[in-house]
Amino acid sequence: MEQDSFKPLKPLPNLIFLSRWLQLPLYIGLIVAQGVYVIHFAIELWHLMDKATVISEIDIMLRVLGLIDVVMIANLLIMVIVGGYETFVSRLRLEGHPDEPEWLSHVNAAVLKVKLAVAIITISSIHLLVTFMNAPRLDEKTMMWQTIIHLTLVLSAISIAFIDRLMPSSPKHVKSS
Repeated sequence: MEQDSFKPLKPLPNLIFLSRWLQLPLYIGLIVAQGVYVIHFAIELWHLMDKATVISEIDIMLRVLGLIDVVMIANLLIMVIVGGYETFVSRLRLEGHPDEPEWLSHVNAAVLKVKLAVAIITISSIHLLVTFMNAPRLDEKTMMWQTIIHLTLVLSAISIAFIDRLMPSSPKHVKSS
């Protein structure tokens, strides 16, 4: 259906529909946050390269896990920025673009929730691995609570995916002849 064939909305529905653009500053803010993570990554990478010859292998591994953590959070930001904008604000119209993310073609609010939950669990897993590698320096209570929080995130993601499976698929719009 071409855009010209849409019937104009009445004032209140039009205002409600236009209100989705209020999210634009939020997505721009997340883009700025992405830039902050790029700067943070560069600084941490510089520190790693500067101290690589004087720190232990475990400390190098912990710093590399910190870099991976920054990358995973940056990936999460991209999913929220691109997927959220596409789902809740406006189409990006990237069809056919060579750099279009594969997942974007089938993103909706439900898919976005599951992808975000998996990304958060991955980030939590990295934090938990760092915690276990630092176990001699940490108290048992801290390690226990981080493990409980991680398991809670895993159970939440499983619940989200399960509930999403139970929900009926949205009906396909059928053209009438």
